[in-house]
Amino acid sequence: MTAAAIDLGSYLARRKALVEEALDRFVSPAGGAPPRIIAAVRYSLFAGGKRLRPILCLAAAEAVSDAWESALPCACALEMIHTYSLIHDDLPAMDDDDYRRGRPTNHIVFGEGLAILAGDALLTEAFHLLADPGLMPGVTPETRLEVLRLVAGAAGMTGMVGGQVMDLEGEGETLAALTDMHRRKTGALLTASVVAGAVIAGASPAQRDILTRYGRKIGLAFQIADDILNVTGDSARMGKSTGSDAVRGKKTFPSLLGLEASRLKLAELVDGAAADARQLGDSSGILVQIADYIRERNI
Repeated sequence: MTAAAIDLGSYLARRKALVEEALDRFVSPAGGAPPRIIAAVRYSLFAGGKRLRPILCLAAAEAVSDAWESALPCACALEMIHTYSLIHDDLPAMDDDDYRRGRPTNHIVFGEGLAILAGDALLTEAFHLLADPGLMPGVTPETRLEVLRLVAGAAGMTGMVGGQVMDLEGEGETLAALTDMHRRKTGALLTASVVAGAVIAGASPAQRDILTRYGRKIGLAFQIADDILNVTGDSARMGKSTGSDAVRGKKTFPSLLGLEASRLKLAELVDGAAADARQLGDSSGILVQIADYIRERNI
């Protein structure tokens, strides 16, 4: 399928629906867990996110092979890990946010203890999905182990958790430190989403290298876009407050570079990611459009 044949809006809607149907199965109210933890998990898991990480996982798999549906459990696992990180990020000990996606955060509704456990449950269930041989037909044990390693590394101390530690300790005072922090906190899981999907679909070493470069660029681009939206975005559309970074005195790309230079850096990263993706040929179309979507998004 060529880039011209793909309508991004309908593609995102179809893939989002597919992911949400699968998440509903994997985190079912009839799954046997205590009802209260299921309620807390589902409250945040189905709070209306864009599902960008699972969609990237599926799109990368699709760019490599027609057998992309085997990546669906991994896509769901990535969304579970992302959701766990949001629940914990909103806690009073972290960012102390009362609203997420336009409604009260998990700890406001369920209390801090259950919110912590809901995050723990999502992280654990994510690796349960990745390890279950019955959920990825045709994927070898060696490939599942490689995906487990990729995702764990992105989520752990050298990735997302490490980036959160750097954020808590205020280590993003220079542009180099801020970039390093966000490559870990935001970029690592976005990159892993792309690469894991490609690995599941049987990517060659060359394809994997291309998609790793693509993932790293869009990972940082996403954070720069987020920082810009915190300055210029519409809080009603975004479902969360804007201007909060400045109120907290947090260093961001706009505060260090300025708004216009941040936009130029965002454009440079998106254009570079699109150029990387085009090396895959006609199958790159949706990845190119997703990179541009990150630049243009307003929520």
